Amino acid sequence: MLSDETLALAQKLWDYHHLNHTLEKSDCILVLGSHDLRVAERGAELYLQGWAPILIFSGGLGRLTQDMWKDAEADKFASIAMSMGVPKEAIYIENKSTNTGENILFTQQLLTAHGLAPETFIVVQKPYMERRSYATFKKHRPDKQLLVTSPQLTLDQYPNKEISFEEVIHIMVGDLQRVKIYPEKGFQIFQEIPEDVWAAYEQLVTLGYTSHLT
Repeated sequence: MLSDETLALAQKLWDYHHLNHTLEKSDCILVLGSHDLRVAERGAELYLQGWAPILIFSGGLGRLTQDMWKDAEADKFASIAMSMGVPKEAIYIENKSTNTGENILFTQQLLTAHGLAPETFIVVQKPYMERRSYATFKKHRPDKQLLVTSPQLTLDQYPNKEISFEEVIHIMVGDLQRVKIYPEKGFQIFQEIPEDVWAAYEQLVTLGYTSHLT
C-alpha cells in the first residue's frame, strides 16, 4: 500500500507531464506506440470523432514491448483501430521505430513516401508521456503545429493488470529525468521544471523509484 505522501508526490509528477491541450481539427492524428493499448483506442476515437482525416500509427518494438509482443506496436494498434471501425485506407503504419525520436523521423519518411505534407498534428501518447512527446516532436519538427493528448484517465484510474501503480511512478520519475537531461543531448526542446515538481522527483528517487532512470 502506497503512503499518502508517495501518492501526493506521484500526483505532482502526473500533473506536470500533462499538457492539457484543447483539441482542434488537424491534418492528421499521430499515435505513438507503446505497451498501452488504450493509446490505440484513444487515437481511433479521435479519428471516429472527426478530428483529422488520417490516422498514423508509429512504433516497432521498444524497450518495454520487445519482451512482451511479437508484432510491432504500430501493427497491433492499427488492428485495434480497425476493430473499432476505422477504415483501413485511412491508416498509415510506421513499424520500425524504437524510441520517440525515431517515431517522428520515420513518420516523416512515411509521409514523404506517400506524398503527404500535413502541417497540423494531434499526437497521442500515454498520459505521463505527453510532455516528452511534445518536446521531442518540436525538436525534430519545429515548423509543424502540434497538440498532444492521451487516454482520458486520472492517475488513480491509470494502473491496470499490465502496469502497477508503483511501475507508473518508476516510469514517471524516469521520464522527468529525461525532460531535464535530454535537451542537452539534442533529443528534445528545453522545458521549465517548477521547483516543487523537481523536489517531488528527488523525494521519489530517495524513496527508491529509480528503475527507469538512465
